[in-house]
Amino acid sequence: MRRIKILVLPVLAMVFMASCTSVRVLSDFDKEADFTTYKSYAFYKTGIDKAQISDLDKKRILKAIDAELSSRGFVKSEDPDILISIFTKEKEQVDIYNNYWGGYGWGWNPYYWGPGWGGNNVSTRTEGSLYIDLIDAKNKELVWQGKGIGNLGNIENMDKKEQRIREFVSQILKEYPPNAVVAK
Repeated sequence: MRRIKILVLPVLAMVFMASCTSVRVLSDFDKEADFTTYKSYAFYKTGIDKAQISDLDKKRILKAIDAELSSRGFVKSEDPDILISIFTKEKEQVDIYNNYWGGYGWGWNPYYWGPGWGGNNVSTRTEGSLYIDLIDAKNKELVWQGKGIGNLGNIENMDKKEQRIREFVSQILKEYPPNAVVAK
């Protein structure tokens, strides 16, 4: 039993840390849109202004989107093929873990004694969603939407915060264009 405790704690810690750093991505698109015709883009200011995050974070997100699309050959334009909008959602997650290993039970074990090991652990974390919308500039219709969900946390280090935002944007835009292989 002691060996199990020694092995389980590091494994649980690694799983917890991995879950904090990953971004879950979903995307949806209009099956009738011809994504091969979209070569230029511009940011849709009206939609972006409605995003309920700080102006500095908006700037970071837009900079990350700009870098990602530019690296794929898209061109920023005054007369774009697609408009890009963003919005965000945020919610607090409360996790409760019951750790009742050890304690009294059948038989006697010199390594465990007392009413139990651990107890309840409660933790909270901020889980956020970033949506990136691509809108056909001519029709003004949504043709693609990507959503990234992950742990945002209160990152005080600006370099780490920018890196996390770039990771969100990169993971979301990996899904674009749909049903196509993007060469990097």
